[in-house]
Amino acid sequence: MAPRANWKGFLKIGEVSCPVALYTAASASERIAFHTVNRVTGHRVHRQFVDSETGKPVEREDQVKGYEVARGDYVILEPEEAAAAVPESDKTLSVLAFIPCGEIDDVYFDKPYYLAPSDRHADEAYALIREGLRAKKVAALAQTVLFRRARTVLVRAHGAGLIATTLNFDYEVRPAAQAFDEIADIKIEGEMLDLAKHIIETKTGTFKPEDFNDRYEAALADLVKAKLEGKALPAAKRAPPRKTTDLMAALRESAGLGAKPRATAKAAAPARRPTQRKAS
Repeated sequence: MAPRANWKGFLKIGEVSCPVALYTAASASERIAFHTVNRVTGHRVHRQFVDSETGKPVEREDQVKGYEVARGDYVILEPEEAAAAVPESDKTLSVLAFIPCGEIDDVYFDKPYYLAPSDRHADEAYALIREGLRAKKVAALAQTVLFRRARTVLVRAHGAGLIATTLNFDYEVRPAAQAFDEIADIKIEGEMLDLAKHIIETKTGTFKPEDFNDRYEAALADLVKAKLEGKALPAAKRAPPRKTTDLMAALRESAGLGAKPRATAKAAAPARRPTQRKAS
């Protein structure tokens, strides 16, 4: 069965317009999901909003959005006021510029979508856009309203189709300095750097998504299956404790060179005494 489109509209470049649809490219819906259950009755538990002061339940029609300006002091937005702030959508991905594919830092990438033609009559226009992007090795930077928010979207050629990735806004991306400012300025050179480069060269490979398993998800599946079948629960696997060693020794071991033997001074040979001649 064909997937359900998350959004339908038009991809517009100048006067060229192509009807398109967005489909989720990455989803967590296949993960094992749990409900919260009352241990005593076995019944599912439902969340309920209560007043933080009175402890009494608050009905849905009395729940409104509030922005805290001071402790316990809120600016209240009525539903119709919040709805008025949602930008109007013309269902158009309007391309603003074309940029080199590698120009945007990956930290700005939010969520990927497959962008496909929504009308068979649009195949030619769609192919024209896709092949144009591929030939020039560029991506299209576009803007539209998606899911009630104005979004910036990066559109790239991907196999037989296009990938549309929503981008984080600048205010949403934290400066790298917040995490990196206290990193010591250490210069790595000589044998240590040569060993690191050797290890990287020997472990160079390709990314195959099917080779990487979600061990936590697999362990949960085994646990659920064991409980359903009334079997003994699988024993938890714990990682062996790490050996404490110095960095250079770890690099040599990783490179398959083993620990470098320590230099030892040769023991000095005992001095030979001169042979005494017998008196004649």
